[in-house]
Amino acid sequence: MTQKEFLNIVMPFKDKVFRLAKRLLISTEEAEDATQEVLLKLWNNKEKMEGYKNVEAFSMTMTKNFCFDKLKSKQAQNLKIVHNNYEDANTSLQKQVEVNDSVNWVARIIEGLPEQQRVIIQLRDVEEYDLDEIADMLNMNNTAVRVNLSRARKAIREKLTNTHNYGIK
Repeated sequence: MTQKEFLNIVMPFKDKVFRLAKRLLISTEEAEDATQEVLLKLWNNKEKMEGYKNVEAFSMTMTKNFCFDKLKSKQAQNLKIVHNNYEDANTSLQKQVEVNDSVNWVARIIEGLPEQQRVIIQLRDVEEYDLDEIADMLNMNNTAVRVNLSRARKAIREKLTNTHNYGIK
């Protein structure tokens, strides 16, 4: 496989690799390092990649595993989820503040979810993978992915509703 062929395969989804890494790790720098490591591993194993049916799913699995290993290491004691990629130039300042506040609340709520639910939310709702692809990436069955996704969404919805109602039911 030539470098050009490799780049044609990998470049369309490298941003997804970065976003997943950023979701799981502390900072942009950590996510960039993780993305670079995954792309380097893909390059070093480019001959084996030709046999894979879905290189994108394989790379997302590699990213997930690399990030989990990094999270388990002692150097990653203060890693956290950060999500701030929503902007709309036509909204009022009041609306921007409300949207930013909601995004921050959702990020904090997602941060409090179990690890598996965090990853599934990222892959499904942010990266827009379908359930079968997520099941393959996480080595889970489709039903388990759907159940975890449902539970995560329910927890986010309940906590966000509770936050917006100021705890009043």
